[in-house]
Amino acid sequence: MAHDIDRELARRPDPVTGEGWDRFWDRLHGANLAPGEAAQVLTSLSASISDEGTLYNFINSLQTRRSRDVNPGLGGAVNIVGTGGGPSTFNISTAAAFVAAAMGVRVVKTGSRAYSSRCGSIDLLQYLRIPLTTSHGETEAVLERFGIAFAGFYVYPRELTLLAKAIMPVPMKAFGRLLNIAGPFLAETPAAAQLTGVSDTTLLPKLKQLSVRLGDRDIWLCSNGIGADELISFTDNEIFCNGTSKSFSISPRSLGLSSGSLDELAPAATREGIPGQFRAILSGDGPSVATDTVCLNAAAVAILSGAGITWPEAVRHARAAIDRGHALRLVDELRRREPARKAL
Repeated sequence: MAHDIDRELARRPDPVTGEGWDRFWDRLHGANLAPGEAAQVLTSLSASISDEGTLYNFINSLQTRRSRDVNPGLGGAVNIVGTGGGPSTFNISTAAAFVAAAMGVRVVKTGSRAYSSRCGSIDLLQYLRIPLTTSHGETEAVLERFGIAFAGFYVYPRELTLLAKAIMPVPMKAFGRLLNIAGPFLAETPAAAQLTGVSDTTLLPKLKQLSVRLGDRDIWLCSNGIGADELISFTDNEIFCNGTSKSFSISPRSLGLSSGSLDELAPAATREGIPGQFRAILSGDGPSVATDTVCLNAAAVAILSGAGITWPEAVRHARAAIDRGHALRLVDELRRREPARKAL
């Protein structure tokens, strides 16, 4: 028997309403879903990703159920995150987060485990032995101390955890594309702005509309012709600003960045090699293209934060943070951080 949400998802082209999602979440919390219903809804939603109305109502319905105990815009912090997919690269956004923080920009980074890539940002942090924060209070404390915090799963709506339990034994990884696309807009952090990489350019028109409608933070959507979900140093990149509803282009040539190829951005071949590769790139010992790409993304984070510097200046500051060892030192400082202990 079809329930309300199933009928709405099947009724094309009308979007699923916010009220429809609210009823579904209430039934999920009450454990009143039919067997297999949660998986069916996620499957149908995954097929409706390009429907901006349904995606907006899905995200907005979850946001309105939040407790809102987070301090929005704490210290002008910026999040850098991607929607996943695209060519396989090392963890560019995580490296850029360290470099931007080493430049003096406050960064709150969210992420996930790998769905389509070899190593997600949370996997990388685990390999580096850097603890995630487990509450808004801990995130603010770590941000105040180090200028950067890596937020744990608590930033995502509780409903996602309930969905994961409801679809067992089917893993949430089966819906990784949906979670990667919606995740950057669902995380509740104290960041005032967000640099969001989009690999699937066919989704850009809908994500542009979505970022404008949400309007809860300054969002830059970045994309390029090679389908990477980060800014890339050897190709032209487009950045869309939800505050102005306008786009602008970044040409690496105008910033003096070197040419290169995706092969030079490839991740380490083995899990054991991932931490060493990451540390080498942050110390400036990686391929020049890797350094340039990290610096370009860190520069974007700095400019988005309102630092008041030009792109060439921001790229130079990013490179200096690597050359002087500040970015790698920050990694080691966070490795030594004691995670918060849970109350007994």
